[in-house]
Formats: sequence, C-alpha cells, structure tokens
Amino acid sequence: HMRKGQNPAKFVGQVARPERITAAVLSYVPSLHGYHSEGLQVLRVCLSSLRASEGLPFDLMVFDNGSCEEVQDVLLESQRRGEIQFLVLSDRNLGKGGAWNVIFEAAPGEVLAYTDSDALFSGDWLSESLRILETYPKVGMVTSRPFRTPPEFYSHTLAWAESDREVKIERGSFIAWEAFREFDMSLGQDEEQVRRRYDSTEDIRLTYRGVPAMVGASHWQFVGWTSVLRRFLPFRMDRPMGQVRQLDQRVNDAGLLRLMTSEPRATNMSNSLTPVPPPGVKSDMSLRSGSSRRVLQLPLVRKVLLGLYDRIFRWYFAE
Repeated sequence: HMRKGQNPAKFVGQVARPERITAAVLSYVPSLHGYHSEGLQVLRVCLSSLRASEGLPFDLMVFDNGSCEEVQDVLLESQRRGEIQFLVLSDRNLGKGGAWNVIFEAAPGEVLAYTDSDALFSGDWLSESLRILETYPKVGMVTSRPFRTPPEFYSHTLAWAESDREVKIERGSFIAWEAFREFDMSLGQDEEQVRRRYDSTEDIRLTYRGVPAMVGASHWQFVGWTSVLRRFLPFRMDRPMGQVRQLDQRVNDAGLLRLMTSEPRATNMSNSLTPVPPPGVKSDMSLRSGSSRRVLQLPLVRKVLLGLYDRIFRWYFAE
C-alpha cells in the first residue's frame, strides 16, 4: 500500500509537556445502589476538592477500576472538558494493587500524589505535603493528614529520627481530639472505642530543618517521588481489598520515611457525604433501639447478615 501525503504530525513544532506533579485518583463505583448509592457524589466532591487546590499546578489522572457505565460516562465528560488530563477506564476491577501497577508506571510526573476517591482535600494539601517530601531525606510517602498508624510500619522512620541530631522528636497528643475522632469515626468505628484508643496511644512529631511532620503514613492517600514508588512494583494482590498494606510494609522495609502533615489537610468521606456527627449528637445508627443493636451484634446474626451481603456483592460485581 502507498502512503498518501505526509503525516501532519511531522510538522508539529512542539508537543505538550506534562506537569511536574501527577495527582492520581483511583475510583470504583460498581453500582449506584446500596452501599455505593452515594459513590458518584463522593467521587465528584473528591475531584472538585483536588481541582480547588491552590498554588501548585498538576496533571490529574483518574484510573477507574471497573465502575458502572453511569460513572464512567461522567468521567469521560469531565475529561473532555479538560478537567482530567489522563483517564484510564478498566472494564473490570483489577484491585488496588493492579491499579497501582498501572498508575505508578503511567504517571508522567516527577511527583505522584495518589488518593482513593473518597478523600476530601483542603486548599493547601499538596503544597504542605510537598514541603515535607522535599525537605526530609529518603522519603517514601507523605500522607496529607495525621492519624495514628501501626508502629510496625514506621520503625525505620523512627530509627532515622533517633539517629540524626538535626531531628527534634516529641511524643504526646498533638492531634486534636476532634480531628482524631472525626477521622476514625469516618471509618465506621464506635466513638467509645475511638476515645479509648486516643487515650491509650500517642503521636510522634518530628521537626527537621524547620519543617514539622508526624511519624506514619497510609496507603489510602500519599505523595511521593514517582521513581521511588516504582521500586515497589509489581503488586500481586489476589483480593480487591485487605492486602493494601503491602505498600506500607515495603516502604518501611526499604528504610524509607513514612510521614504525615502535622495538621489535617485531607479527610475521609467513606461512602457518604453525611458528616460525622459532633460529640453528643447521635448518628442514625445510634438512634436504633438498644435491643435492636444488641441483636445485630450477636455473633451468629452478624455472621449470617455480613455473609449474605458479601455473597450478594460477589453475585453482582465480582468476576
């Protein structure tokens, strides 16, 4: 076959360059019913809060992990409006590990800011996270909110801090109770349980070259050097959830720092836009009668109902 004419691309003088920072969102809303009934609204709010960030330009990448058609249509429309620079639509759920394999390799930016799609950001989340990333040495990941994470995942961060004379180490309760309560209760925990944990654990705050940071980080949202994060590929996870702490473990095992901003710059919306009720105000769950709640917590009842939910979810959404 003969070529007809010249490829117009030969005459293009320059091509667009990606921004230094790639903000990547992983979305998964398999239906707009039941547990996921507010999933699209939560995703919209997450993306809006990202775009409202001030000061630092970034390219927005969304990896959709097999969401329903309505959600993928919304993402396509957003990409056509120029709100999303890179959009990947998967026809199946690859799990978080499978999505990370694609995102970490595909992100063109020197810095990768990853988040699950249920995070809500304040305007300076990125600049504050980047300040820690660029100041501290050998950083693996920076989460844009302080909370108390398992010590086994930050042992090397603490070892580095104790060995470097430039580092000031403080132990105590530096996270305000209101911020601690709001985040932990957004994960579905009981307030009494959250209060016990707050009273029985502590924060570790570092100051290095004038920049404060909390010890710890999390896989749900983090900022890191793309080249560093690629060192932990590939992730082989045989379940969509439950194995995501592989990244936390690998970063710590590599001797890299896992840090958080000293003040909340992001929060977790979970699957609903309904805010965590303030202290003294009961949630819908708490309004159930005491006897009904006791019945729901009986081991056999709990096992049967949760098993039924799991089976229904698998019928509709699992391969």
